[in-house]
Amino acid sequence: QVQLQEYGGGLVQAGGSLRLSCTASGRTSRRYAMGWFRQAPQASGKEREFVAGVTWSGDYTLYAESVKGRFTISREKDKTTTFLQMNDLKPEDTAVYYCAADELSGDGLAAHQDDFGSWGQGTQVTVSS
Repeated sequence: QVQLQEYGGGLVQAGGSLRLSCTASGRTSRRYAMGWFRQAPQASGKEREFVAGVTWSGDYTLYAESVKGRFTISREKDKTTTFLQMNDLKPEDTAVYYCAADELSGDGLAAHQDDFGSWGQGTQVTVSS
């Protein structure tokens, strides 16, 4: 199972940008998709919201409607780091952001938290108006 750690959260004004990164460690022979999820304060205890996902190859990505055109997910060729570039941030983007790995995905990509078995600790993103 891979271990994940997020970096890059912080406080930004509306309209600003942040870049999150997620580093994977540990040994696995599996090809796995990566995803970013978030949980807003008012959604505590509810399901984490899917934000973006990328396949093992990096060739296919998927986004939530609320972030399309503003966020970009990518992963390095060595697969150790996944990024989430967030532009034109809005106050409603305020949340704890988690990266996750789906080690059963193969070359596929899911978009629900139940499909992802490995999670980072999360990083806080706060967007002020």
